[in-house]
Amino acid sequence: MRVFLGNSPWRKDGFYGVRAGSRWPHFEKCDAGYMPFPFFLAYAAAVLEQEKHDVLMVDGIAEGISEDDFLGRAKGLDPEVIVLEVSTISIEVDLAFAKRMRAACPSAKIVFCGVHTDMFSPEFLRNHDDIDYVMKGEYEYTLRDLTKALSNDMPVADVAGILFRSDGDVVFTGDRPLIENIDELPWPARHFLPMAKYCDTPGEIPRPSVQMWASRGCPYGCVYCAWPQIMYGSKKYRTRDPIDVVDEMEHLIREEGFRSVYFDDDTFNIGKPRILKICSEIRRRGLKVPWAIMARADTMDVEMLKALSKAGLEALKFGVENASQEIVDRSGKALDLRKVKEMVRITKNMGIWVHLTFMFGLSGETKETMDKTIDLALELSPDSLQFSIATPWPGSKFFKQVEEQGFLLSKNFAEYDGYNVSVIRTETLTKEDLEGALRKACRLWDEHVRTRREKFSKFGNRLRRHITHPALFWKKLNRRIRKNRERREAS
Repeated sequence: MRVFLGNSPWRKDGFYGVRAGSRWPHFEKCDAGYMPFPFFLAYAAAVLEQEKHDVLMVDGIAEGISEDDFLGRAKGLDPEVIVLEVSTISIEVDLAFAKRMRAACPSAKIVFCGVHTDMFSPEFLRNHDDIDYVMKGEYEYTLRDLTKALSNDMPVADVAGILFRSDGDVVFTGDRPLIENIDELPWPARHFLPMAKYCDTPGEIPRPSVQMWASRGCPYGCVYCAWPQIMYGSKKYRTRDPIDVVDEMEHLIREEGFRSVYFDDDTFNIGKPRILKICSEIRRRGLKVPWAIMARADTMDVEMLKALSKAGLEALKFGVENASQEIVDRSGKALDLRKVKEMVRITKNMGIWVHLTFMFGLSGETKETMDKTIDLALELSPDSLQFSIATPWPGSKFFKQVEEQGFLLSKNFAEYDGYNVSVIRTETLTKEDLEGALRKACRLWDEHVRTRREKFSKFGNRLRRHITHPALFWKKLNRRIRKNRERREAS
């Protein structure tokens, strides 16, 4: 069967949208450089190739191509099935594009998947004739079974995890169980994609950089987090065999030529023995490559950090979200802020780049707690950070919460970017309060960074005045750094 998988173009003046591969679909400035890897599409394409289907995958966003070019690529395959990953914020664009797909490939079955819970209700298919099927949740095996049924003229009602029309009605076949053993999955089908374009490089790890997963899901219960609630539907945490993880990493570095790796797991550092095994395997193979992770501060410890550093870890991301322990606890994150402060300090002292995330607008937020969050961000002084406004993703507990409280201000999903526009209020804060806090935080952070740079520059100038032979000084300094690193690795 000929199957086309796509992440269709999505742009507006000066911005491009990120959708497939993003837990938070939104717009980026065209010079931002950030581009997430479309994991679910790439894994699904690899599964279909194993099943001997004729597959083409196109990431129109990463390639930066026009809608006409994207349509032309699809038509060239003459597909029998078209799979498009969609999102809530882009759904109007996605539906309009599906109409164009229907006109271009009238005999193909069009399948929607991704993080948009409205399409999991029967009304969605009743209202949108251009869509033939909707796949709910992680969809690699759902698509495998659907294409098998279609190619063998078998009843699709036996395929778990889909919505489809039958005898004038819409049928949902029930939730598909999660893939228990994710080691069963082949590595993502990266050969279709413009791999040099994908970029998530905290700490400015060198490019070309490649994104990987070593696990799926998260055992914690953040009310605002979309993937665990919508794509996985549970707190189940599934991990890959450390050997297979490093096998893929080694292949990407030595065979594909990537210069760094970013592990974009929901939470990478859960299960200390597994993490230590990954680190020891990287060192055993002599993979001297910089890498970075998405991590959790209070599941980290010094032994793990040392092992990660020795294995080449150069940067990590920690979610902090708020300075109020009460607000953090209400959010379901179950994060110990005292441990966060300790681990940020230790991580920075070890020379690992630290990126932190904060958000305004969670339940219980006040002007005072927002100011404390800004103060905490400045106190921790990470190498980089992100401020955002809490955005209630439809299908999340947070969405249900603010809707029931009467705090949801808009269902215009195009506004759900979390960067500039607030679609909520809180018990004591208006939309304008939240947007103002975001602007204030960004302004104070920019001032903090400028001051920090000026101090460093003054120190550098004083240092240079006392160095008679700068080239010799830097040579000796680099030699000392190298010897200290070798000493740590030997210990």
